[in-house]
Amino acid sequence: MPERARLLQSIAAMTRDYRAGALPPPTPDHVDRWITQFPEGLQQPILAEMEHVLGRTYFSRAGVTRFLRRLINHRTWTNGDPRSFWRQVSFLDIQPRGRSQTELLALFDTTLQEECGISIAACGQGNHFLYLDDGLFSGGRLGTDLENWIKGAAPQNAQLLVALVARHTQGTYFTNKKLTEAIVASGKDITSKWVSEIEIEDGLFRCDDSDVLRPTGPGGDPDVVAYVQSLGKAQTWRTGNSLGPKQFFSSSQGRELLEQEFLRMGVAIRAMCPLLNAHQKPLGNTTMRTTGFGTLFVTFRNCSNNAPLVLWAGDPWYPLFRRVTN
Repeated sequence: MPERARLLQSIAAMTRDYRAGALPPPTPDHVDRWITQFPEGLQQPILAEMEHVLGRTYFSRAGVTRFLRRLINHRTWTNGDPRSFWRQVSFLDIQPRGRSQTELLALFDTTLQEECGISIAACGQGNHFLYLDDGLFSGGRLGTDLENWIKGAAPQNAQLLVALVARHTQGTYFTNKKLTEAIVASGKDITSKWVSEIEIEDGLFRCDDSDVLRPTGPGGDPDVVAYVQSLGKAQTWRTGNSLGPKQFFSSSQGRELLEQEFLRMGVAIRAMCPLLNAHQKPLGNTTMRTTGFGTLFVTFRNCSNNAPLVLWAGDPWYPLFRRVTN
């Protein structure tokens, strides 16, 4: 089988359960339609790097379920007795927008019954409260959800458990700070414990050793140079050859290829897609004056708008991961 055909087939198979039931299963033709929007000479190298990256950053339904099984049997949390522990836990379903929490709780319920023989409906007998979601990016939604819960419905004494498939370090830092301030202001005795499958480094001061797309410069495309200038702020460009703590990338050359081409095409997408707002930067949604958030984390449920535009932006661009919005 020619290498290009193999790569198309591999990426389609790897992401075959993306938004299953809502979208047709990805096919090699679907992946091919996406990649042919890039310059011909770069298409196969981009496919090769994406195959490598998605093997580490795409979480299928089976992958998320494995995380939930490990969570249910988390020895530190459960002290070796998960059935008794989870009976004490209430499950927060407090997101005002989107369905990620509701859908993940349904999957957790099924997994809990398989692992412990009990359902969520049989739990809630203690003062533990679980906030479950697939990802923390900037932390804005999670922080607001839990701040409102702390100020309102949370009891005077509670143990807050936060479980996420992935969390980004910068968002985690700011969210923890926000929640600490909310707890102090509430006068309540609330402590928290966090667990995640992966922690993705995206800190402001870790640009050179990050796990997200952080370009080494604007490149030679005049449209990219003009876009960067329009941000009105000097950019912190990545230096060195680090592949990041999680080693998502195959090589420094593979990493830079994605950074430069996703940035260049992201600028072009912004010019062709009039419905994108000012925060939807070439490398992903952010309120900061940068080229974008840059995450490559995707689950079977959805692709975050914090990912590069080339992955999810719509008409007239053809996305690899058509996303559902809130």
